[in-house]
Amino acid sequence: MATHDSPNINETLLQKILESVDGLKKDQELLASKFDLYQAQNNEELKKLQEKLDPATHTSKTTIITSKVVENEIQPKAGPVPSISSTGEPIYSDRVILTTYPDQFGIKPISLKWGELEPITRGPIVASRHPKSIKIRNAIGAYGGSYCVYRALAVAMRALDPNHQPDFKNTEPSVKIGPHPQWGSPDKIVSLDPFGHLTTTCFANQISQGIDIRPTIAITKAHMKLAEIENHVKEGKLKVDGKVVLDGGELNVVKAAVEPVWFLPGVAARFGIDEGLLRRALFEDTGGMYPELITRPDLKVFLPPIGGLSVYIFGNPKNVSDPSKKLTVRVHDECNGSDVFGSDICTCRPYLIFGMEECLKEAQNGGSGVIVYFRKEGRALGEVTKYLVYNARKRSAEGDTADNYFLRTEIVAGVKDMRFQALMPDVLHWLGITKIDRMMSMSNMKYEAIVGSGIAIHERVPIPDELIPSDSRGGRVPSKEDLSKVKGREWDDIQH
Repeated sequence: MATHDSPNINETLLQKILESVDGLKKDQELLASKFDLYQAQNNEELKKLQEKLDPATHTSKTTIITSKVVENEIQPKAGPVPSISSTGEPIYSDRVILTTYPDQFGIKPISLKWGELEPITRGPIVASRHPKSIKIRNAIGAYGGSYCVYRALAVAMRALDPNHQPDFKNTEPSVKIGPHPQWGSPDKIVSLDPFGHLTTTCFANQISQGIDIRPTIAITKAHMKLAEIENHVKEGKLKVDGKVVLDGGELNVVKAAVEPVWFLPGVAARFGIDEGLLRRALFEDTGGMYPELITRPDLKVFLPPIGGLSVYIFGNPKNVSDPSKKLTVRVHDECNGSDVFGSDICTCRPYLIFGMEECLKEAQNGGSGVIVYFRKEGRALGEVTKYLVYNARKRSAEGDTADNYFLRTEIVAGVKDMRFQALMPDVLHWLGITKIDRMMSMSNMKYEAIVGSGIAIHERVPIPDELIPSDSRGGRVPSKEDLSKVKGREWDDIQH
């Protein structure tokens, strides 16, 4: 009997095993679908942001890519762009992470409380996609500002290990800056990290654990030489004191380099626009460069790939934030043609040198002087646009007249000026400045931005007459007719 029943028993057992396997398969499918659904679901904050991210016409909704679509994209069967170097060894893993989501499994950003005065309470800024940082990073973008693209190129060429951990020994600031009360005010500083120069000391513990945290500000001491300053020393217009101005016309200076770090809610508020619209514009009008501007509304900090700024301090840096000491300031926007190569189509370099000389004199008199140099070439329109405007001005039938300067720019670029000075005062607050005794600028945009941020300006100083052409000198406000008489050289006036 047992022999005849064995096949039936085996069949029954096999059937039960098959049913169990089938059940496991269904459970697995159910679990997978639930996981997909979980990843695809947006939390309330993301849904609210999606509603805010409508185009200007407000006729359609922004579509957030679901995890299923991303999965199809990040695991192609035959992708046209391999992540393998010429040596045949992979630089990156096969799985490309196009973006992340707030509720995604494993994503847990390090706490970041913008506007806290204590660095440990505020928390570090982590933008790295380093393996030990990608799940805990709390900022969008990349370190290095506009140079992050060159870093990527260095990695692709295998000149740089993508997981390189910098050794920050002996890189600490050469002078002490801050902390200042403004660092603890979330609306005073929104475009730079006030603790950017203290990263290696304040967050040394996290760095030692392998978290890729990097300075966004560096401070050093240096000597500098400028031909105009040397000549003025020789002519006796500027004295040698051995501390600020050295023998031969060399200058003693403290320099700081600052990379942009944007607190998006604060930047949006500064310009009076919605944060959702700001994120959408930064995504759309950079070719969709940073998808997490859309998919990660929980990440409030963005490191934009743009030029930063440099600070030059003359005299004792402690005097800069001391309201009892006199302070002279020049805020200068980059003009490569004039500042570096001496083009005379504008007065940028003469004003820069004049401002610097007045800063030196203030420092010699017991106060201090500050030059802030922003990378905003051609009114932030760029040098290509700037030269196109030059051509349009020179070829104008009416001649290169001052009354048409901004018109020519607007015709070519669509806008007169993109420097938007609203973010400019942040660096002054970082330095602890509460008042400026002498502002070496007559720009109303700069004046209004600085005063509007709570910093008093006691005097605005124009460029001296002898440094500019006679028909462009200061005095009464020129009329439209006056401006139409101010003409630049024709190309025929230039000897080739």
